[in-house]
Amino acid sequence: MLVGVSQSHVTPWETDDTLDELALLADTAGAEIVERVVQHRHAINPTYFIGEGKARDLAALCADQGVDLVIFDDDLSPAQVRNLERVIGTRVLDRSGLILDIFARRAKSRQAKIQVELAQLKYMLPRLTRQWQHLSRQEGGVGAFGAIGVRGPGETQLELDRRRLRERIDHLAQQLEHVEQAYKTQRKQRNRMFCIALVGYTNAGKSTLFNAFTHAGTLVEDRLFATLDSTTRLIAVSDSQKALLSDTVGFIRKLPHHLVASFRSTLTEVFSADLLLHVVDVSHPRFEEQLSTVNTVLEELGVIETPVMLVFNKIDRLSEAGLLKRLQQEHPDSIALSALSAADIERVRRTVAAVIDRTRTEMELYIPHQDARVLWEVYKAGEVLARQDEPDGVRVTVRLEGPAAGRLQKRLAGYFSQGSLD
Repeated sequence: MLVGVSQSHVTPWETDDTLDELALLADTAGAEIVERVVQHRHAINPTYFIGEGKARDLAALCADQGVDLVIFDDDLSPAQVRNLERVIGTRVLDRSGLILDIFARRAKSRQAKIQVELAQLKYMLPRLTRQWQHLSRQEGGVGAFGAIGVRGPGETQLELDRRRLRERIDHLAQQLEHVEQAYKTQRKQRNRMFCIALVGYTNAGKSTLFNAFTHAGTLVEDRLFATLDSTTRLIAVSDSQKALLSDTVGFIRKLPHHLVASFRSTLTEVFSADLLLHVVDVSHPRFEEQLSTVNTVLEELGVIETPVMLVFNKIDRLSEAGLLKRLQQEHPDSIALSALSAADIERVRRTVAAVIDRTRTEMELYIPHQDARVLWEVYKAGEVLARQDEPDGVRVTVRLEGPAAGRLQKRLAGYFSQGSLD
C-alpha cells in the first residue's frame, strides 16, 4: 500500500505525480501495488505523520486486502515508523528505505556496493530499537556486518549491535576513501580527453543515448534507476576528435539529501565533466518539473557552473503540436531528438564536435631534436595540424583541447614559437 500526504501548499496533481513515481519505484523493487491512499492535512502529525484515525483506517485496509508492506512517499522519523507499525500491524517503509533497497539490487561495482551498504547502515542506526533482533546475537566473533565485537561488562545486545554498526560504518568509510582515490588516479590519466557526462531524470533515456553513441550494451529498462554505476566509454565525435562519454544514475524528485551525499562519488564523472548533456524526456507530462529537479540536484552537487546542453529526448512520442517550437524558442541552444534515430544521433555528434572545437586551442611549438620525448607528448595530447622539420628541431602547429592546453602551456613554456599564444 502506497501512502501520500497532501498539504495545503502542494497541489493535488503534484501529490498524485509523486505517488505515480513511488509506484514505479515500488515496481522496480519487485512490489505489487494493492492500494493507494492520500490524506489531506494542514500539518504533519509528529507521532504518526498521518492522523491517528487514518492510521487505524490503514490497519483495517491492510487486514482486509492482505497487505504486508506500507510505503510512505516521504521520509519518516524512526519514532513515526515504530508508532505506525504498532497501529497498522504490518511493516512500514519510507521513500529513502525503498530507494536504498533498489540501490542495493542495482549496485554492481565495488564502489557502488560500498556506498549502498554505508548509506543503509547510516539509515538503520537510529532505527535499531525496532530492528536489533534481526542482527547477529553472537557474543564475540564476527558479527552480522563483519565487525569484531566483544560484549563488554553490562553491555546490552542493543548497545552491542549499535557499536558493531558504528565500527562497520567507519570501516566502510575508509574503504570508500581508498576506492575514490583509485578513481581519481584513473581520471588524472585520462584528463587530457574532453569529458562529457549524461545527466537527467531517471528513465529519461540516457542509457539509450549512451548505447547509440558507444554500442556498449548498457542496460536499458523502462524502470527507475536502471543505471546506478557510472559507465564511461571513448567515442569519436568527428574524424579527428575523440571524447569520453559517461552515463550516470538518474535523479528523482524528493531524493533525500543524505542519499545525494552518500552517492557523490558515484557521480565523479559529473564533477570532472567539461560538458553535461542534460537529457529530458519531453514526452513526460511533467517534464518541466523533472528538468527543474535535475537542475536543483546539480546545484546541490556544486556543478551548476559546468556548461550544460539540453537534449529533449523521445520526440517520437510527442502528441502536443507546437511544443518543440516553443521549447526551441525558450532554449535556443538545445537539441530535440529521438535516441532511437541514427540521423538524430549524428546531429548530436556534430553539435558536440562544434562545442569541443570552441574549447580547443591552436599552438605553434618549436621542439629541438634532443627533446624528442616532448614531441611524442604533443602528438599524444592533441591533433598536429602542421609539421616542419628543420636542421635543429621540429616546428609543429597543434590543436589541443582545453584541459591539455592548460597543462602544456605550463610544462612547455620554453618551446612556444614567438606569438603562438596571441
